[in-house]
Amino acid sequence: MKIHNDERTHECTICGKSFKHSSTLKSHMAIHYGERPYKCTSCGKSFKHSSTLIRHMTIHNAERPYECTSCGKSFNLSSTLKQHMQIHNDERPYKCTSCGKSFYQSGHLKSHMTIHNDERPYECTSCGKSFKHSSTLKSHMAIHYGERPYKCTSCGKSFKLSCHLKSHMTIHNGERPYECTSCGKSFKHSYTLKRHMKIHSGERPYKCTSCGKSFNQSFHLKIHMQIHNGECPYKCTSCGKSFNQSCHLKSHIQIHNDERPYKCTSCGKCFNRSYSLKIHMTIHNGERPYKCTSCGKIFNQSSTLKQHMRIHNRE
Repeated sequence: MKIHNDERTHECTICGKSFKHSSTLKSHMAIHYGERPYKCTSCGKSFKHSSTLIRHMTIHNAERPYECTSCGKSFNLSSTLKQHMQIHNDERPYKCTSCGKSFYQSGHLKSHMTIHNDERPYECTSCGKSFKHSSTLKSHMAIHYGERPYKCTSCGKSFKLSCHLKSHMTIHNGERPYECTSCGKSFKHSYTLKRHMKIHSGERPYKCTSCGKSFNQSFHLKIHMQIHNGECPYKCTSCGKSFNQSCHLKSHIQIHNDERPYKCTSCGKCFNRSYSLKIHMTIHNGERPYKCTSCGKIFNQSSTLKQHMRIHNRE
């Protein structure tokens, strides 16, 4: 009956978080102690829970027995297919009581709630930086350790996270199943389409408390805040230049080693960033999705539209 009355009698003595079951508390304690007893025999990566190791093993055996009947996409777990199906039927049962925003998964709602309470209980022991989620701390730790266990079988590029490899693979297969109903533009990921839709709706829910500037993504606000606090934690070992984002450092490093992995299939020109290739491709396909609401002029980049808008703002 404890499940129904939501009793949480088992409390963590370190951070005060409470749980319904002693087994869940035991699993949670591994976060604080850093225990990872379950090791993958294929790549050596260790995990806190046996269930996480089982899920990880599907990366190596490439089994995807669960297929979506709507779009044909396959998954390695039935739970992942179930989550995916919510995209098609637009189920969002988990609602934020603070702002009314709804989510597909309870985990997404939980992550979202940290925007309102700004708790950062997970601290990096190497640099002292704090995070809202244990998973974000784990990803951050890869910066210090330099781990890149997820390798692309097509081009050999390695990644710190499996989701980064998954995103990267769309470069090779060219899939774009998510289409914008307003302008017809297609995207590789549902979250990219969701982000794109804010261009049409003009939604900017994330506001800077220092200068009042608003953003359509919490991540953009986080990056913007570094202007005010002057944070530049990512340093180039070759020239000493510092950056406020790891991706900017990564792009900068390519200047030193002259890497240009992104090649245009139309003219053969190579680029050091996928975004630069994407912008370049608009020359060939004539795409101009960004329209000025004042004069109707269209542009191939949001930044060019933004610059153009200054003409009207001065009027």
